[in-house]
Amino acid sequence: MQPQPSHSFDNEDGDQIYSKAVKAGRRTYFFDVRATRGNDYFLTITESRKMAGEGGARVFDRHKIFLYKEDFEKFADTLDEMLTYIQQKREGDKEE
Repeated sequence: MQPQPSHSFDNEDGDQIYSKAVKAGRRTYFFDVRATRGNDYFLTITESRKMAGEGGARVFDRHKIFLYKEDFEKFADTLDEMLTYIQQKREGDKEE
């Protein structure tokens, strides 16, 4: 039996394999591993933000990225580079 999705945005292509949510204030990030019909894995990253709609109703603004296996290494390397840059800049700003 496969884990059930922790959310139901829409019927994305691919079977849900693994899911994790990261709550960050008014935003929640969903990391979902999915499988294609050919049993290749890919990752979807969804940012969901709570917003006030008409009449004060809660609505969610969602943005999704699909990341395929051929891009995993480049994506991870660039993300690591960007995070390292930010950390170094923050440390440099603290020293001034």
